[in-house]
Amino acid sequence: MSVTATRWLTVGLLIGGISLLLCEPALATGAQGMPWETPMQKITRSLTGPVAMAISLLGVLVAGVSLIFGGEMGDFTRRIVMLVFVISMVVSASALLSALFNTSGLVL
Repeated sequence: MSVTATRWLTVGLLIGGISLLLCEPALATGAQGMPWETPMQKITRSLTGPVAMAISLLGVLVAGVSLIFGGEMGDFTRRIVMLVFVISMVVSASALLSALFNTSGLVL
């Protein structure tokens, strides 16, 4: 490396070091979340609360009884009952896991 390049490197490092020492730190005044976090937290609480657990258990019960004692159902009706059954299972599993492991987020 030439002498000129070494001088420029030294000057650059010196200026960079001085600018780092003189700059003011960017201090955050508070932890502001994204604008969609509050509505998402409300939805999470709704999907994992006691009301959701009761509704999902009722849905599992009704869907199970209708599949067992439903008799002759059409294909469309059978698929709707199975869809209600699966959604109820997902919501109840989410509420159960939130209660067991004390998580604050939605667990699906």
